[in-house]
Amino acid sequence: MTSQTLTAAPGAAENDAPAALPVLRVAPQQGTAADRAEAHRDAVQDLIAEHGAVLLRGLGVGSPDEVAAVARALGVTPMTERERFAPRRSYAEGVYSSSEWPADEPMCMHHELSYATEVPSLLVFGCLTAPATGGRTAVADSQEVLKALPADLVAPFARDGWLLTRMYHDIGVSWTEAFGTDDRSAVDAYCAAAGLEHEWLPDGRLRTRQRRSAVVEHPRTGAPVWFNQVAFLNERTLDPMVRDYLVDVYGPEGLPFNTAYGDGTALTGETVETLNAAYRAATVGEPWQDGDVLLVDNLRMAHSREPYEGDRDIVAILGNPVRLAGHVLS
Repeated sequence: MTSQTLTAAPGAAENDAPAALPVLRVAPQQGTAADRAEAHRDAVQDLIAEHGAVLLRGLGVGSPDEVAAVARALGVTPMTERERFAPRRSYAEGVYSSSEWPADEPMCMHHELSYATEVPSLLVFGCLTAPATGGRTAVADSQEVLKALPADLVAPFARDGWLLTRMYHDIGVSWTEAFGTDDRSAVDAYCAAAGLEHEWLPDGRLRTRQRRSAVVEHPRTGAPVWFNQVAFLNERTLDPMVRDYLVDVYGPEGLPFNTAYGDGTALTGETVETLNAAYRAATVGEPWQDGDVLLVDNLRMAHSREPYEGDRDIVAILGNPVRLAGHVLS
């Protein structure tokens, strides 16, 4: 037997609160966590289709292997991550730790690998150790974000897409980590196939540029979605002191990542704040408990990680990859 609990969005007024994150409580019974998950597979799929995400509580997962088994039981096929923007530990093929990010800094709303040619359509997060305070993996419905954004802000992104520039050096993820190889020719081949402009610099650094659609059509529903990492990977989302330090050391073109309009025009601080405000208004989530599993429709829902205190151990699986029509722009 199961019961479903809808939790209210913290801090949101009742008359304008986004739909709450559904929590499917799985009653204890015999069998493994994967067995219990499989028994609720239809309910899980229905909740994801309706809400874009669902938290399973009561499975009691306690290891990366158990999280992976639950994912398989729910029809999720892990994919290998390429072009990651933050370090992760790898437990098995397609099974990772959550992104390593300072505990006292938020990881802003984003869609996993929204800049790649092959995108995970479903994410699975398993909580092995919940933090003492904070640390939610919150979600925001990017269909609603798109509706909330001013039309004149969306128009140039809808027309020209968005541009991501990355510089791989000794800050952040190295190119060997991001591309899973130390063979430059393999990186050259990947970039050519993925529509990435790339340049090897004399000092061994790698610079890449790619243009992607900012608004995509959800392949299942046909609904338009604000699908990108324009705000999160923009320099204006960095702490100003960190940004100033990086610019001082590496120059304005040496930031690990930055975003712009698809025609290369820089974003204003006001634009980035408007985007982040729309995400905040649409944010819902539930504090982690040990053993929880969260499933997220990555094409519809952005996700974030809030600052936290204490130990936090979350397993992440990027699954069921798709290629979106018209996503890669030349």
